[in-house]
Amino acid sequence: MNNQYDVIVIGAGAAGLMCSIEAGKRGKSVCLIDHSSKIAEKIRISGGGRCNFTNLYSNPSNFLSKNKHFCKSAFAKYTQNDFINLIKKHNIDFYEKKLGQLFCITSAKEIIDMLIAECMAQNVEINKETKISSLTKNQNTYSIKTNKGVYSCSSLVIATGGLSIPKIGATDFGYRIAKQFNLKVTNLLPALVPLTFEEKELEFCKSLAGLSLNASVKINKTVFNEGLIFTHRGISGPSILQISSYWEIKQPISINLLPELNMGLILKERRNANPKQNLSNILSDYLPNRLALAICSKLSISKKIGDSSNKDLKNLSNFVNDWIVIPTGTEGYKTAEVTLGGVDTKEISSSTMECINYPGLFFIGEVLDVTGHLGGHNFQWAWSSGFLAGQNV
Repeated sequence: MNNQYDVIVIGAGAAGLMCSIEAGKRGKSVCLIDHSSKIAEKIRISGGGRCNFTNLYSNPSNFLSKNKHFCKSAFAKYTQNDFINLIKKHNIDFYEKKLGQLFCITSAKEIIDMLIAECMAQNVEINKETKISSLTKNQNTYSIKTNKGVYSCSSLVIATGGLSIPKIGATDFGYRIAKQFNLKVTNLLPALVPLTFEEKELEFCKSLAGLSLNASVKINKTVFNEGLIFTHRGISGPSILQISSYWEIKQPISINLLPELNMGLILKERRNANPKQNLSNILSDYLPNRLALAICSKLSISKKIGDSSNKDLKNLSNFVNDWIVIPTGTEGYKTAEVTLGGVDTKEISSSTMECINYPGLFFIGEVLDVTGHLGGHNFQWAWSSGFLAGQNV
């Protein structure tokens, strides 16, 4: 059996669904195939099951790529406001959690149902549990051999995502196809992922597991001011997930546990005002008590402030406002929200998402070397790149 279509999209996630819808609107015959029994699993689990589907402030500056200008064209053609209008059309209630992050009030399933309904309206054929054994190009036709027969098309879209969260079906399929066609793939790393430690730093973090606070986290000139959470393996929370996309092995990270205040000035004032007060008690006026005690214990300075040396106070203020950590690694793809890196954007036309050297072959979404910040930006890239490809297949 040979199933012929104008467009075949491989990968029924956010980008693949959007591309299929837009291609269908243009009268193309579209087949969307996926190896899994469930489609859009990343949508389903995102945002604690409520899907952080976009961000009010999403723009090209929220993305990492070897070509920082690559995503501008897609964002110019399809913005967060366009997707919000689609959400409103389907009467899905949503709210802004913080920092422009938009979530469904009820469930992420509403987003999936909306996308499937849009596909059905455009007569998109969706084939699940379709395993691909080979993919070839013959003149202007792409041929895909599967466990359900051979599919062929003139436009083939790879929307298979990255390596993050393999338990919901992530694979390296997209990168393998890129390499099959001699397309460069940049270095791949887990991103938006918790950081891990060994030995002394890990002991400190373990003793505080579950404790959270707002912190400022910095690598060179890149700074994020959001929540930090101590874990049994190291540190996590939004600020850490954000900075993980910029972190390189053996690179130090500066953490300010009290970004709004100068601990050095506070300690100087408190020593003059009340020299008999314990350092841990002073610290607990500004930080959670568990953290205050743990810091004093780690620095071996559990004494009255009047009895503390200038060096002790300097060490304490430095720890609070400039705690330098060198992670040993990350928790890896099993908990990473996205993959850093991907198909090199030099291989792809930014105005169409089509391969420059292979007409009819498109790459969209996470499989490309475009990685967004935390907070709905990666979904917006999926919608925008999927839309753009859908207009050009």
